[in-house]
Amino acid sequence: MSKGGKKGVLTISSRNYSSWSLRGWLICRLAGLEVTEKLLSADDPSARAELLHLSPSFLVPKLSFDGLEVWDVLAIAEFLNDELPDCGLLPSDMAQRAHCRAVSGEMHQGFVNLRSALPMNMKAKFSNFRIWAGAQGDIDRIQTIWRNCLAAYGGPFLFGKTPTLADAMYAPVCSRFATYDVKLDSVCAAYRDTILGLPEIRQWAKAASEEPEDLEELDVEF
Repeated sequence: MSKGGKKGVLTISSRNYSSWSLRGWLICRLAGLEVTEKLLSADDPSARAELLHLSPSFLVPKLSFDGLEVWDVLAIAEFLNDELPDCGLLPSDMAQRAHCRAVSGEMHQGFVNLRSALPMNMKAKFSNFRIWAGAQGDIDRIQTIWRNCLAAYGGPFLFGKTPTLADAMYAPVCSRFATYDVKLDSVCAAYRDTILGLPEIRQWAKAASEEPEDLEELDVEF
């Protein structure tokens, strides 16, 4: 049963390729909100634009809840944090909450080189994948964020003992790092494995593995 007994409908696209769908779904799960998934067809123009351009879409993910529609992953998170104030998506401490918002916003707005060079593909595995300089800069910055948060708040998650919005925002990055065999330091590798070991991520990955191959454009480079 979801917190408060309410349910929502979450519109998503590809489980295998859409990092934004994973973020939105994981935010709902971490908030304790039970959602019915509405899967857009791969032929839907909005879904294809979101996946092929590797950028957020106005329609994916979108949460329909109690008569309201909320899109954009950060807006969904803030809405659920207001609706379910004890859900734990954001830390209770004001300074930590601000920090959580900052690193989540950095993921939301940045790391374009990483997204372009290492597109989301949960089914695939590439050993010794060549990382270009631009993407490596993004990887280094992400590792700095992770190390700083884990050192400041004690882990195993970015803001302490339970996952928050920040972990949901960086979960697709953990998947990318595994897909492309990205070399990480021991602290960051342990964090990656913690996120990928979450029951929610395992559930999503299983569904992704069963997804039909509908978007050949995303695999053409490999």
